[in-house]
Amino acid sequence: MRLAYVSREALALGLTPGLTLADAHARIPDLQVAESDRRADEALLGLILADAERWTPFVAADPPNGLILDITGCAHLFGGEKALRQSVVDRLGRRRLSAQAAIAGTPQAARALVRFGKEAIVPPGGEAEAVRPLPVSALEMPPETETALKRAGLARIGDLADRPSRPLAARFGEELIARLRAVLGHEDRRITPVRPLPACLVEQPFAEPIGRVDDVERVLQRLIARAAGVLEQRGEGGRRFEASFFRTDGTVRRISARTGRPSRDPQAILRLFRERLDALDDPLDPGFGFDLIRLSVPVTEPLAGLQPNLDGHALEEDELADLVDRLIARFGPARVLRFVAADTHDPVRAAQLLPATVGGEAGPWPIREPGEPPLRPLRLFDPPQPIETLAEVPDGPPVRFRWRRVLHEVARAEGPERIAAEWWRDHDGPTRDYYRVEDAAGRRFWLFREGLFTREACVPRWYLHGLFA
Repeated sequence: MRLAYVSREALALGLTPGLTLADAHARIPDLQVAESDRRADEALLGLILADAERWTPFVAADPPNGLILDITGCAHLFGGEKALRQSVVDRLGRRRLSAQAAIAGTPQAARALVRFGKEAIVPPGGEAEAVRPLPVSALEMPPETETALKRAGLARIGDLADRPSRPLAARFGEELIARLRAVLGHEDRRITPVRPLPACLVEQPFAEPIGRVDDVERVLQRLIARAAGVLEQRGEGGRRFEASFFRTDGTVRRISARTGRPSRDPQAILRLFRERLDALDDPLDPGFGFDLIRLSVPVTEPLAGLQPNLDGHALEEDELADLVDRLIARFGPARVLRFVAADTHDPVRAAQLLPATVGGEAGPWPIREPGEPPLRPLRLFDPPQPIETLAEVPDGPPVRFRWRRVLHEVARAEGPERIAAEWWRDHDGPTRDYYRVEDAAGRRFWLFREGLFTREACVPRWYLHGLFA
């Protein structure tokens, strides 16, 4: 067993990562050790990453134990770059975490400085000069490449920067030149944030943390009104709203609300959040208080102003959409579904159930001719009900059938409507011949014979698939 990480006190005593545990105990008999838990480390880094979004929405993980924050345009909100860096270090220190931070024009330059140099704030365009004293280890090349560079007398980044790139690329590969350019600030490789930047974001920081439910709801109401104003100026509406509650201890709680169609109605959105808060299995716990509340709108769509029709149907549709949104907020999107027509001739697949929040235009439903009976029932049996039949000819409609111990005499029959399996589906069953029949009592049924006579089945079986109202 070897040491994976060591504290500053252990470093001062001469212990280093990679040293065997036996050697460490030989040097310091009363050494305190704990088994390394990579998953716990990753979970802790995830919590810190979520809390780091209080400074900027562009946050990315930098394994194994770092974060990269893109603070472009954010530093002035915290009193400048120096004050922002100190705020980050102090907040982590309050969580008993020691941290180093550097600010540079490119993520690679900042990473190299903080890991192999010292804490620094590099002025714009000064990356090349700031990283020159760093060892070539800051390029984080493979060990064999790093060893070859040192044997060639290229121990510092400045030694590489002073030499032509073509001979270096020919000897050590193009990857070395690419990393060198990024560290020197000549090539900017943007980070990929762990959470995409939302279309609209508003927030409210607090000098003193708040914890009362009424205060939290009041702040949330103001943020929703601000976001609605921004969306109105853009001619957009939100499809998903997310409230983030940042606690003073670094815990972040997120609650999202979805809408069935674009919306920017503050009262309707606030009702959705109230429903979500009431339906939470784990109630919102302020702990020692929230010092920041943020509202983001990750998904937006164009939304024109509501134009009521003369018959008032537009207002009715708006009220129905509000009802659907409230049901989704209380019971979840997986439990509020809508029927969507599918482009298929198979009656089993002609309708699909999708979450009500799924956007997009649905396919057209079949249009029935005025005065004509429906071609298919609205609801189908799943699975179809087997029946016993008697037909005059093997491939004709039945003259009588028995279903659930009741004998029905067929007075009228229409068909067949032959439906074969879709060719791209394997093992989808034999061909079916459907009949619309009416018995002597006026009841109407939708029957089908499974399998073509003599070609797919010697004795085709009959089933009842649905009832007509």
